[in-house]
Amino acid sequence: MPQLPPPRWSEEELAESAAEAVRRFREIRMREPLGQYLEQFDEFRNTMEELIERTVDLSELSSQAAELLVDRQVLTTVRYLAGPPISADDLKVIAEASLAPKNLEWDQEMARRIVDTVLLGLDRARFPWMGEDREPTAAEREIAVVSTAAMIATQKLQTARRHEAKDEQESLVADALAQREFVRVATRTVENISHFPEPGEFCGESQFGGRKADLVVRLWDGRVMPIECKVSNSSTNSVKRLNNDAAAKAKTWLDVFGTATVVPAAVLSGVFKVHNLASAQAGGLTLFWAHQLDALTGFVEATRL
Repeated sequence: MPQLPPPRWSEEELAESAAEAVRRFREIRMREPLGQYLEQFDEFRNTMEELIERTVDLSELSSQAAELLVDRQVLTTVRYLAGPPISADDLKVIAEASLAPKNLEWDQEMARRIVDTVLLGLDRARFPWMGEDREPTAAEREIAVVSTAAMIATQKLQTARRHEAKDEQESLVADALAQREFVRVATRTVENISHFPEPGEFCGESQFGGRKADLVVRLWDGRVMPIECKVSNSSTNSVKRLNNDAAAKAKTWLDVFGTATVVPAAVLSGVFKVHNLASAQAGGLTLFWAHQLDALTGFVEATRL
């Protein structure tokens, strides 16, 4: 019996689904409470105020580096002194350092190197006094505190949004599969077909063919469907999440296991450009939408022999 091909959508269908996903994205964002942002803002405003006071307007930041950076919240705030802020991963590479609190406490020279690296990229617009060998005015100090706290709070909220949305999406897919008699089994590392779940089983985040998959589903006909759950908050961001990540993984999985064995898929929500969707689909990635999971479960059910 020939295998059922996965669904492929026309550009018109992709455009219609993408428009609905954007509409739902807007509704969710408008319902989000302002309190989440304000809570983060207040927290990092206090941290920034204390940092400026403790280090005499940042002039003693380097000399106090070891005792300051062991506090994870202070470390985050210090990263945001640069313009643009330095990510934790970039800072570790550039400063050739570990950000683990125990290592920072033990190696004071390394802690100073981290601070000095940040200060090389210090945002002079937010901290104009630092290059002028003077004390800041009250207004300059307030602007520095408020703007830095706002930057951190915004980034923290955006990161939390992505994680919460992705986790919710994975739960929705798992629940939809369970309703179709699929059984959840332990996560695993899948290097060859002997590691696949059994037909009618699925597992959560697993290493699959050398790349991480959010879910790994064994279809009733024996094929396996690794699923990536992708949430995008902008069309620009969608290129990274869809084309550079999910579609790239699909190519790897198809190369490793072959088209007769694997059906790479992505479940999407948020903002995506139609031509990026079409490109990912043309590369072998099967697309489903979080607001249309019946399409996914319908395909899965149709693979029963």
